Amino acid sequence: MPYTLEPDQGFDLDIESTEYLKDHVQGADRWVLNFGPQHPATHTTLRLVLELDGERVARCTPHIGYLHSGFEKLGEHHDYNQYVCTVSRMDYVSPILNDVAWHHCVEGLFGIDLTPRAKVLRTIMSELGRIMNHLLCVGAAALDLGAFTGFLYGFNEREHLYDIMEYVSGQRYHPDWTRVGGAWRDLPDDEVFKRMVKNLLHERLPRAIGDLENLLNRNRIFVDRLRGVGCITAEDAISWGLSGPVARASGVRRDVRKDKPYLCFQDNWDGEGAEAVRFSVPVSTEGDCFSRYLVRVEELKQSMAIVEQLIDRIPPGPLNVLDDSKAILPQHGDVYGSIEGVIQLFELKMHNRGWDTPIGETYDCVESPNGELGFYIVSDGGRCAWRAATRPPCFLNYSVFEKLVEGHQLADVPAIIGSLNIIAAELDR
Repeated sequence: MPYTLEPDQGFDLDIESTEYLKDHVQGADRWVLNFGPQHPATHTTLRLVLELDGERVARCTPHIGYLHSGFEKLGEHHDYNQYVCTVSRMDYVSPILNDVAWHHCVEGLFGIDLTPRAKVLRTIMSELGRIMNHLLCVGAAALDLGAFTGFLYGFNEREHLYDIMEYVSGQRYHPDWTRVGGAWRDLPDDEVFKRMVKNLLHERLPRAIGDLENLLNRNRIFVDRLRGVGCITAEDAISWGLSGPVARASGVRRDVRKDKPYLCFQDNWDGEGAEAVRFSVPVSTEGDCFSRYLVRVEELKQSMAIVEQLIDRIPPGPLNVLDDSKAILPQHGDVYGSIEGVIQLFELKMHNRGWDTPIGETYDCVESPNGELGFYIVSDGGRCAWRAATRPPCFLNYSVFEKLVEGHQLADVPAIIGSLNIIAAELDR
């Protein structure tokens, strides 16, 4: 069951509400400051136009920035396997979640049920991606407030996560690993993979998370900069469509892994009665930047627990489903050893035939590190989606920024934007 994080009550900030602005600065002299797109605290290409009354933000106009690559439009020109290389770039901090989310939706359209091995491996890789994302978010949020050491604690372990991603997918930064019905290749060696993951879980991550907590949890400067800043009520979080740690830090007890289970988060994932993995959903009630930090740190521990439950339960057998619709890429052995495999590969990769795509529309989602990541697909029966749209959590979480920042000091802007963990490519339109 979800539980509530109870932050220490020792630090209080007297933050004036936006009513101060309405009563005192109407008609006053103000000046405009461009915060970004080159500001180091924005991390990306987004831009904030701040109207300042002294040191206080009287008004904020957020822009999604200048990283516009037409990600959704490309879905109409890339087939259901090729498009994974595009979605992988949407959240470049934890791209493996994008891969899983896209093909989770596509497989719902095709009516494909994954093999037990594929479900376990996708769940493990997804949780490793969540750890990857939260380490950078917490570390960079500390860096924005001057804690460079905290950034190193989080960022160092990401290098070992990249080693695992490279071992599994063959690519270090953008895995592009999943395919319709499975993945482009299986693990090179199960035992090597297990050793790499266990070393991360048992040796490296506990030490890194402990160092982060010791450095930040009761650091007077860090806590004073976050407590009471950028507060979001549960009602506002629901009204704005927020999700993930941002919503859960405000008391919204929603997690797609619990509310709409998929992969190993649902019972009987192996077809033989296996129970869903057990984990807790961290929830706070304060709704401020410090609560969002605490929720993410606790989610790191929960993701480690999920991987720990599965790492010794990777079942043998095929990774890809054996599907008569010819929508699944053939195994390399079949390609080199049979004419049927050669023909199937040719039709899927080099010809418009081969995709027996249902005509219709579907939406499905997963719980990404920043919230509900979903894809909406409209199919006309062709090899590519007629329309592919995404529900990126960052885009919705960023929409509340204008409301959050007004009335705060200019120095609070990096703290608030760091707590939302905005990824610019998810703002792309």
